[in-house]
Amino acid sequence: MSNILSFMRRKPETPVNPSVAALLDGFSIEVMPRTAQKIDDFRAILPPATRVYVAHIDGTPIEDMVATAARLVDEGFTAMPHFPARIIADRAMLSDWITRYADTGVHQALLLAGGVEAPRGDFHCSMDLMETGLFDAAGFDRLHVGGHPEGNKDIDPDGSDAKVMDALRWKQAFSERTDAHMAIATQFCFEAQPVIDWTDRLQGEGIDLPIHIGVAGPAKLQTLIKFSLACGVGPSLRVLQRRAADLTKLVLPFTPDEILTDLAVHKAANPGFGIESVHLFPLGGITRTAEYTQMHGQPTAHTATA
Repeated sequence: MSNILSFMRRKPETPVNPSVAALLDGFSIEVMPRTAQKIDDFRAILPPATRVYVAHIDGTPIEDMVATAARLVDEGFTAMPHFPARIIADRAMLSDWITRYADTGVHQALLLAGGVEAPRGDFHCSMDLMETGLFDAAGFDRLHVGGHPEGNKDIDPDGSDAKVMDALRWKQAFSERTDAHMAIATQFCFEAQPVIDWTDRLQGEGIDLPIHIGVAGPAKLQTLIKFSLACGVGPSLRVLQRRAADLTKLVLPFTPDEILTDLAVHKAANPGFGIESVHLFPLGGITRTAEYTQMHGQPTAHTATA
């Protein structure tokens, strides 16, 4: 209880936009093992039961990943580790990873192709991981998959989104033929309209998996541009480019006020809109991003397990 009260005391008593607060309610965030080591106690900065993705960067030992997930579970959070398909050698390695996580109380996973160009083993994409049946056998009750509102040139080099959309249709069908609770966690974007158009298109094609939209937390403009170029952010990068061209704003930190407000207003006016939650990328630091949610979010947060 003292840790919950500590979090609530740290929340500034400032007015919030009710629509933005509603959109942020139940947000998720991600960490890497090396950044998690810098946080003494996540309970001091995040609401209880927040879903925390543990990003698996190529080269990170599985022992570090599992230890980070175990710590988060012990501190009362919902840990969701990444499973990058292309760095997993074979079924035996996948089974070992799943078992290690399950033994610490982890039962959720984000399945991705991974950030390497060529598979190093038997798995090429998240669909290969899902088809093994190992997650279900180990009692994993929630599987998230990646989404790309602005396309992905690694998957569709021709600039279309044909393969990306085919993959989402397959994942929709998988969710319908299995008991898996699924959602789409997307790459971060900086502009609401491409997200709105993409979400409406998915719904029009019968893809109704809940969407957890990726948003970059507060950070220096230069930092965001660097990560955006490395991650292949699409047309919404122009938001940062316009800001960089304005010398009066160049040195000011970027905050996601505009995209969150626009999405919140649209969702309030369209209750059936497919954005279920916000997933925050703490590119400017997890503490800074957590402080932003305290300032703009709900007085109390719901759990992230729904």
